[in-house]
Amino acid sequence: MDGVIVVDKPAGRSSFDVVRVVRALPGVKKAGHTGTLDPLATGVLPVCLNEATKLVQFLSLDSKDYRCTMLLGVETDTLDVEGKVLTREEVKVGVRDVEEVLKGCTGEIEQVPPRYSALKYRGKTFYSLARKGIDVQPAPRRVEIRRIELLEVRLPYVTFLVSCSKGTYIRSLCADVGGRLGTKACLAGLRRLRSGSFHEEGALSVEDLRSRWPDDVACRLISMADALAGMPTVYVDGRYAMRLRRGHQPTVQDLNGNNMPSLAAGDVVKFVLESGELVAAGAALHDSGRRALLAPDERAVRIKRIFNG
Repeated sequence: MDGVIVVDKPAGRSSFDVVRVVRALPGVKKAGHTGTLDPLATGVLPVCLNEATKLVQFLSLDSKDYRCTMLLGVETDTLDVEGKVLTREEVKVGVRDVEEVLKGCTGEIEQVPPRYSALKYRGKTFYSLARKGIDVQPAPRRVEIRRIELLEVRLPYVTFLVSCSKGTYIRSLCADVGGRLGTKACLAGLRRLRSGSFHEEGALSVEDLRSRWPDDVACRLISMADALAGMPTVYVDGRYAMRLRRGHQPTVQDLNGNNMPSLAAGDVVKFVLESGELVAAGAALHDSGRRALLAPDERAVRIKRIFNG
C-alpha cells in the first residue's frame, strides 16, 4: 500500500506520535510525515506510506494555510502558551491597530525561528540546546506571508487566517505582531487547514485511522502521482519507464511534445505512466525557452528520485 494519507493531528501529540500509529498498521512497513506540527497544533498532517516516503523531500516544499489564535500581553520562552511565562502585561490596543499591523505583515519577511524548534545547530536541535540552558539564537531566514485575514478580536485573543510559504513559524509571527503592536504576544492555538494540495476535508482522525483500516481507508489513500498534483507531468510508456529505472537521464528530445511552456530551471517534473503510476521525479536543468535552443541529446532533467512499481 503506497501513497499518502492525510491525518487530522490531535492536540497534545507530536507529529512523530502520529507516524508511530501509522507504522503500527498492518501492511505499513515505512511511514514519514511532511511539515512538522507542534504538539499544541491540530490539523492537516500528510503521512507518506511505504514507497511514498520518497515523496517527503518534494512535499515539504508546499505552502500552508493556518487558523491561528494569538494571545496578546504574554511572552513565553517557547513563543506559545505551553512555555514558561516571561512577561505578562496589560493590553492597550484596539481592533483597528490589530488590522493595520496584520496587513503590514504580508509579503517576504525576515523571520527568526523560535529557540525551541526542531531546526539544528551543529548537529543538535535548537530545542535540546534551549532545554540545557545553552543560549543559541537561530539565524533569520526569508519566508513569505502570502495572505492574512482577521477573523475575530476578543482581547487579549486575536484569531486570524494565514497563508504562508514553507519554513514559516506561526509562533514567531505572533511574537513579531505583538512587538509591532507595542506589547508581547504568543501563540494560543493553531490549526493547519491545508498543506500543499492536502486539505482538512480529506483528513482522517487517528481514531478513524485505527478503527477503519484498511478497507474503509483505502479510498482515502492518495496515489503518489496525485500527491504531486501541482507538478508538471511527462507521460511515458513502459519501455521508457524501464530506461529511467535503469539510470537514464532525460534529454531535450525526450521532453519534446510535452506542453510545459512555463517550466523554469530548477522546477521539479514528474514522469508518469498512462496508467497513473509514478516512475520518477527530477529537476529541470533549463527553462522552456532555452531548452528549445539546445541540441536534442542535451541533458534536460536531473533525476532526483526513482519510484518502484
